[in-house]
Amino acid sequence: MKILVSDNLSESGIEKLEKVPGFEVEVNTKLTAEEFRLVIKEFDALVIRSATKVTAEVLQNAHNLKVIGRAGIGLDNVDIEAASKCGIVVMNTPEGNVITTAEHAIAMMLALTRNIPQASSSIKNGAWEKKRFKGKEVFNKVLGIIGVGRIGRIVAERAQGLKMQVIGYDPYINPEVVDSLGIRGVSFDELLASADYITVHTPMTPETRDLLNSDAFRKVKPGVFIINCARGGIVNEQDLYEAIKQGVVAGAALDVFVKEPPTGNPLLTLDQVIATPHLGASTAEAQENVSIAVADQISDFLTRGTIRNAVNAPNIDGAVLSKLRPYLVLAEKLGCVLTQITKGAIQKVSIEFVGDAASLETQPLTFSILKGMLTPILGDMVNFVNVPIHAKERNIRVTTSVRSEAEDYTNLISIHLKTSQAENLVAGTILGKKDPRMVLINDFRLEAALEGHLLLIHNIDTPGTIGAIGTCLGRHNINISLMNVGQVLERGQNIIFLRTEKPVPANVIEELLAMENVDIVQAIEL
Repeated sequence: MKILVSDNLSESGIEKLEKVPGFEVEVNTKLTAEEFRLVIKEFDALVIRSATKVTAEVLQNAHNLKVIGRAGIGLDNVDIEAASKCGIVVMNTPEGNVITTAEHAIAMMLALTRNIPQASSSIKNGAWEKKRFKGKEVFNKVLGIIGVGRIGRIVAERAQGLKMQVIGYDPYINPEVVDSLGIRGVSFDELLASADYITVHTPMTPETRDLLNSDAFRKVKPGVFIINCARGGIVNEQDLYEAIKQGVVAGAALDVFVKEPPTGNPLLTLDQVIATPHLGASTAEAQENVSIAVADQISDFLTRGTIRNAVNAPNIDGAVLSKLRPYLVLAEKLGCVLTQITKGAIQKVSIEFVGDAASLETQPLTFSILKGMLTPILGDMVNFVNVPIHAKERNIRVTTSVRSEAEDYTNLISIHLKTSQAENLVAGTILGKKDPRMVLINDFRLEAALEGHLLLIHNIDTPGTIGAIGTCLGRHNINISLMNVGQVLERGQNIIFLRTEKPVPANVIEELLAMENVDIVQAIEL
């Protein structure tokens, strides 16, 4: 078995792989994109971090590749859908650096508060400026945490140890769960208005992109400090720059940027900003942990077929996986759709497997549904192995049932989701042997492919409405590649399910919503 390590990896992980009989390990961290595309066909396994770009073009040439292992969490550099189509298992190591990242956020907060980087630079230049670098105490200050997941919870614990008051905003976690952590759950606007410090711990999703923008900065407590050790782009950098220049934001500590390295970024010209080069996961302990973890996972997979921490496959036997794969894809995409069309914290999920689907192993399918639901919220943090833990932490109640007799479809997966704000039902089937289709949204029947940039529109069934929607999109140079329409005739209502060739921006969605007969417009990314 040939294994390529294409990014820097701790020696302990490489040594683990080299000790396995039958493994041939090649470390080459200097491959160009073209060299990588050409050599990948020789290897059975690939070990990466964040630098290697595993594109669909690369995977087309990866004829022998069976598994990709990411030493760390983020998988933005891997085309997971293309890997899944090629039957390649993609694994990450989500638990290896949560403590490290949380501790970095705390360190950045303290360094920002006490002007430590600026004072250090000053004294090294021969100055002694005690008055200039007078800081503040964090004692009894209010820390607002956006995103109360694994990392956010560790930050809260550390901040509580510093005797700070901790508040949190996370619309995807039930309030009783947040309260049980000793964090006072608040709305987004209340967090902005109350916090002396705001720290971000969410994945990058369409909902979190530019979450802290000019509108948010108009609502913050004057003199607030901003800390971002999560993902570049969650804080709008230009808007943050303006808020600091205007004196609304007292300062910022940034470990991540939209463009890395952040060459020419105006934020770096401000004395009120301290920055580190994406060091959140960069400790000796974390790098050792993820290196050993990914080596163990790759070894277990290649020698015993054991799948752990895979983002595109559950921990099951390969033969069973082959039979389940189309249903796993369907289940995950249905779950992903549900979360994106249903506001609020997930409370209860009711799943029914009908017809041929009832004869399958339903636990992996249930995990796949939950993974689809939580991926828009948690991003790469969630996989088939840890999804039950994330669901339990959020106090999500899951019930399943099977029904062997089929009606309209030989196989059907039906999912009812109840959140703190709404309820929705979707159902889907496999057409032929592997094509997933959504066939029901609440009362509306349709047959829709589940991939790409999608738009779900609820409208009153009147002449010209569909044409007006198409005209609006065309005016903004957005091409419709597929359209499905579902109707409830007795209510005179339609749903339109569109696939577009590029995402529909917020201003176009607002324009669609302003149409007389359009009630709801929701963007969905699959």
